[in-house]
Amino acid sequence: MTDAAPPPVMEFRSVGMCYSGRPRVVALDTCDLRIGRGEYVTMVGPSGSGKSTFLNIAGLLDTPTSGRYLLDGIDTGTVTRRQRAALRGTRIGFVFQAFHLLAHRTALENVELAMVYQGVPRRERRVRAEEALHRVGLGHRGDFLPTRLSGGERQRVAIARAVVTRPSLLLCDEPTGNLDSGTTTSVLGLLSELHDAGMTLVVVTHDARVAAQGRRTLTMLDGSLRDLSPMGTAR
Repeated sequence: MTDAAPPPVMEFRSVGMCYSGRPRVVALDTCDLRIGRGEYVTMVGPSGSGKSTFLNIAGLLDTPTSGRYLLDGIDTGTVTRRQRAALRGTRIGFVFQAFHLLAHRTALENVELAMVYQGVPRRERRVRAEEALHRVGLGHRGDFLPTRLSGGERQRVAIARAVVTRPSLLLCDEPTGNLDSGTTTSVLGLLSELHDAGMTLVVVTHDARVAAQGRRTLTMLDGSLRDLSPMGTAR
């Protein structure tokens, strides 16, 4: 007998998000989506199309008003608030356009903070944070404050912070939006390296160059999700 195939990292089953009022607002139309382990998916769409709503649901920051969201096979709509927070902290990594680093903490300390709420012992936090910084090419910048780092270096610290918890899913919201062309190339190379090492990535972007890095590209328009790839399952 062979082992059963692992569940998708994330799966939307008829997921939708509506806001009541007059008029009623459909932020995310009912959609189905499966993203398997190790996929590199990009998402494009104009401002106001629903990309942020999608990310907030995928990142367990918002709860959909309809449908089911399964993360690593876990139905996130059936867990407690504390369990949702634990899933978000252990299984999801976030990378943002604005970095969101603490200015008064060193690069190493910023990365360590991601593990504090997991209860990781201090000594292990330090070792794992150092390893994560080395992984993104910043092992020599651990004691630098963010104000002493370039934009590209700060984004690399943010990526190290996102992956140090060893998440199942890495969500990136315009990760190169504040970077110049040369630095964008460097960060895209790092994301490709993470994907090659087995990381599952979902990258939301306005940049066609960034979108082209994905193995699948989703399009969001007026709250409706479309997957134009040959094997796409979003609708």
